[in-house]
Amino acid sequence: MLQSLRVSNFALIEELEVTFKEGLNILTGETGAGKSILLGSVQAALGAKASKESIRNGAESAYVEIVFENCSKAVEEELAKEELSLEDGSVTISRKITSAGKSVSRINGETVTATTVKAVASLLLEIHGQQEHHTLLNKEKHLELLDRFAGEAITKKKEEVALLFHRYRELKTELSKAKEDATNKNRDCSYLEFACREIADAAYRKGEEEQLERDFERLSHAKALAGGVAAALSATSDGAGETADSLVNSAVRSLSKISGYDTEAAELLGCVEEIAALLSDFNRSAGQYLEALADSEEEYVRVSERLDLLNRLKSKYGKTMEEVLAYGKECEEKLEKYADYDAYMERLEKEYTAVEKDLNRASEALSTIRKEMAVGLAEQIKKALSELNFLEVRFEIRFERTDYGINGVDAAEFYIATNPGEEIKPLIKVASGGELSRIMLALKSVFADKDEIPTLIFDEIDTGISGRTAQMVSEKMAAISKNRQLLCITHLPQIAAMADTHYLIEKTTDGVKTVTNLARLSEEQSVEELARMLGGAIITDAVLENAREMKSLAVTKKSNR
Repeated sequence: MLQSLRVSNFALIEELEVTFKEGLNILTGETGAGKSILLGSVQAALGAKASKESIRNGAESAYVEIVFENCSKAVEEELAKEELSLEDGSVTISRKITSAGKSVSRINGETVTATTVKAVASLLLEIHGQQEHHTLLNKEKHLELLDRFAGEAITKKKEEVALLFHRYRELKTELSKAKEDATNKNRDCSYLEFACREIADAAYRKGEEEQLERDFERLSHAKALAGGVAAALSATSDGAGETADSLVNSAVRSLSKISGYDTEAAELLGCVEEIAALLSDFNRSAGQYLEALADSEEEYVRVSERLDLLNRLKSKYGKTMEEVLAYGKECEEKLEKYADYDAYMERLEKEYTAVEKDLNRASEALSTIRKEMAVGLAEQIKKALSELNFLEVRFEIRFERTDYGINGVDAAEFYIATNPGEEIKPLIKVASGGELSRIMLALKSVFADKDEIPTLIFDEIDTGISGRTAQMVSEKMAAISKNRQLLCITHLPQIAAMADTHYLIEKTTDGVKTVTNLARLSEEQSVEELARMLGGAIITDAVLENAREMKSLAVTKKSNR
């Protein structure tokens, strides 16, 4: 459950720290006191959008921290997905928003994404306000609510339908494409055969393109290379006059005559002989290089033509030769499929028909279970609505068949008649704002035992109701709070009187700054706040006595439930 809330510098809240209790926690206050700001801080901590404009004027950052205790196994498992864990069974979720527009969310001190916060928060707390009431007007939500009510009774069947639908959709797409391919089969086969043959005839070898590019670079400069090597060779051996070769050989002969007289002279001879050997190797290699360059024009043509061929293939079949070869393999596989295309089509249509049949069977079975569960849900909602002062209310869940989808073939819609003699109509055409609030509350009372969310927040669910209806709504909320922690922001004294714990939201100012605060009220303070809600600006002894009586009756009501 929600154990505590701490807020710093969020809108009009300067510094606020409050501890919540089990059961029904009621929050009241004058219009404009900051109830929506308080709720906004909770939503911001739990991953809702929050901009730097939410920071209190003059502050550098805003901070919200929420602590939940006695968390469930489901929360522990969700945390484990992000390598997080509970701390003594508790979860602390915090968010800091800076004036630079940056935002940091943490769970138990570890930085996390907003997506992670929302996933964990969805198992801890649920907020219901006017926006949530309007989701009832979206009939697509009606099937979702029915499935939540059905729970485990349809879980396996829904999983089966979802798996079959995914396979059905895959086969439908493949079959549609296959039929299109069949129309163009002859044309495609001619093209595929040509592409396979052209790629295969190229006989490309791995690494060949890189070597061809190096050869092309060399052969493009063949004349310059031949001139340079010939000049070097002329200087070493084939030139007119004295060459390096002749001079070194002369040195060898001179040193040979004296090498026997001294070891150092012998070492000098060895050095010169090495030079002579290197010159000999150079002259031989240079001569061979020049001979090879003599045929460079033919080689240049061959390399150019080969590169042109590879570039043509890349322009048609892929950006690289690896992509070209992969495309060739793909073409071969398509040709193999075309070679046995009739059998392929027969197999595909047979599987498609079988899966469609299984999907239809599973969808019909799912629909049957839903219709059975819908009767029970409608009866429970009808009973809950009658407890919320809907006289002779009629409520039904009707179905229409749709195309196959991940949820089967059902579209469900809530129908209601709130007054005797009225024709039953779709909920979206009947319900007023106040009625929507009560219908949502009825749903929550029905789902209280189905959902495992420990904390519910109702934001002004009392909109559009009063008198006897307000009293019945308060009793229903008290009943829900027996098994769930409930926080309710309200303007109605009938609901506030039912509080197990009562909080007052106040806005104060010293003429310089305005601050919103939240304080837990004592029993007497709660009575005084009820008196304010009953009597307005002037609180008489009679109003106070009325407030005490209302509180006493509420206590009696709760003890008798």
